[in-house]
Amino acid sequence: MKKEDMAAKLKAIRWLVLDVDGVMTDGRIVLGNNGEEMKHFDVRDGHILKMIQRHGIQIMLLTGRTSQLVVHRARELNITEVHQHVLNKLEYFTDFMKQRGLTFAEIAFVGDDIVDIPLLRQVGFSATVKDAAEEVFPLVDYVSPYEGGRGAVRDICKLIMKAQGSWEEMAKRYDFPEFL
Repeated sequence: MKKEDMAAKLKAIRWLVLDVDGVMTDGRIVLGNNGEEMKHFDVRDGHILKMIQRHGIQIMLLTGRTSQLVVHRARELNITEVHQHVLNKLEYFTDFMKQRGLTFAEIAFVGDDIVDIPLLRQVGFSATVKDAAEEVFPLVDYVSPYEGGRGAVRDICKLIMKAQGSWEEMAKRYDFPEFL
């Protein structure tokens, strides 16, 4: 995709929808002897999610699994739209959009597996992580050079913020203009 085309798509984004396992996490689920579950989240991914929210982008977590860890992580990041045990993401999210008067052009979705493909094909901007299922790569607008749970969310948020001009504002706030 041409840079100009990607920038135009990114400028229209108002919502960032994220799959959880394999996107926000490294995809591993660690189970303890008593059934307790652990996931690996990247702290820098979390920090940029807070930043992008300050610049007007709404965040939704949309996952097929159910986990209290996801609710806890979302609470830490001030993400109120947490939708778990969603087996048909396209149908579910289409209903969500209708209720809020949104269009697909305003939505960026990051998914990493075949269950995400129907929604990836519809949104205004689709992205995936470096270690996604191979079927996903040819269908998305952007493939992050980072793995899920290892900086991919940060990378994609930074793309959106740069296209919308909010990255420069944030860079000034933290005094690091050499990275613009």
